[in-house]
Amino acid sequence: MATDNLHSRIVWLLKVVLPLAALAILSTLFLVSQGVDPQNAIPFAEDDVADRVREPRLTDASYAGVTEDGAALTLQAADARPGVEGSTNAGQATAVTGKLATPDGGATDMVAGRATLDAAAGRVVLSGGVVLTSSTGYRIETPGLRVATDRTSLDSDGNVTATGPIGSLNAGALHIGLEGAVYVLVFKGGVKLIYLPAD
Repeated sequence: MATDNLHSRIVWLLKVVLPLAALAILSTLFLVSQGVDPQNAIPFAEDDVADRVREPRLTDASYAGVTEDGAALTLQAADARPGVEGSTNAGQATAVTGKLATPDGGATDMVAGRATLDAAAGRVVLSGGVVLTSSTGYRIETPGLRVATDRTSLDSDGNVTATGPIGSLNAGALHIGLEGAVYVLVFKGGVKLIYLPAD
């Protein structure tokens, strides 16, 4: 009985003491805290805001769409800026990665230094050195690439170098698209192949 009585007293005491201690700590926090000096704000904040107002941009921008033949096109960029008003250039981006996934299970990954959205032509133009990696085992490099946004159509700007299951090759141009019911990867324009048979 004495133990129950002691337990009840301790619980009652804690019910009174703990809330009072919490109030004391909270009061001390507000009484001791120092005011914020606006002059001690981050020194580069104003410059950053002025730069954003002068040249608006998005960070970690992304685009996702589906072509009329059912392929999924996604693009991501570290930095994207709107284009000039009245121009066909609807925007530019830097440090671009992307993926084209076709309904047959194929996929092509893209990496480029820059991208420009040409809204009038319905395409994105990748530049600054483009690297493509296909699910069929090809790694392709080209200076630029035109990527249609309404259909599956990728066309290189400039010469192409590639390595793949059959060896290494150089070509004047590259096309990835839908021919009939089949998605194709076509090298053209004076193709030079160094055939490396599998061991």
